[in-house]
Amino acid sequence: MSIIIPAYNEAQRLPITLPRVLAFAEAQDYPIEVVVVDNASTDRTSEIVEEAKAHHSMLSLLHQPIQGKGAAVRKGMLEARGEYLFICDADLAMPIEQVVRFVPPQLSGFDIAIASREIAGARRYNEPWYRHLMGRVFNLIVRVTAVPGIQDTQCGFKCLARHAAHDIFSCQRIDGWAFDVEILYIALRRQYRVVEVPIDWYYGAGSRVSPMRDSYNMVREVFRIRRMGRSGVYDR
Repeated sequence: MSIIIPAYNEAQRLPITLPRVLAFAEAQDYPIEVVVVDNASTDRTSEIVEEAKAHHSMLSLLHQPIQGKGAAVRKGMLEARGEYLFICDADLAMPIEQVVRFVPPQLSGFDIAIASREIAGARRYNEPWYRHLMGRVFNLIVRVTAVPGIQDTQCGFKCLARHAAHDIFSCQRIDGWAFDVEILYIALRRQYRVVEVPIDWYYGAGSRVSPMRDSYNMVREVFRIRRMGRSGVYDR
């Protein structure tokens, strides 16, 4: 498995969350690599990862100069070496131990497994009501315009089998926050098996998502995804 962590100015979070990810990886009975993708950070993000690399051979650092989470995840997905490629947010809003829910033997028969905060068995903690409401409105737009049937496209934790990851990310175009919608749009278009996995999710202060600006931009990107799909951008 490869655990891919997109990181933009995460010098405050990584000293806390990265050791937890590494400890989890070292405790498993199968090989795991941890790949941090520095997304043009201007703080000590890269230095922190380099310091940790001196003690953990499974850890590697990539650099993506194009700003945007979608660009950073694409870089990691196309260069990581695992049979299963897992996207993990640097804030670790989902306990890292729940990664085992996304891979065999607990889960099988899928191409893409996405964390869901909405389906039966999922639990949310400490999320402000207005953030939840915004998420549900956005998801309604997504289900109507691009990705029908999926209740939570925006949770940051996703696991892709290698064959699906390379196929999808080789034609993924969105560099910003709505890349999640894009990869699921491509996955459904190409008839990959997508499953939602219920998780425990903890809201944390300090999110870089601007409720108004980024929500507007994400809606625009959703309609851009649909236009690109209709024009054949995602055809093989």
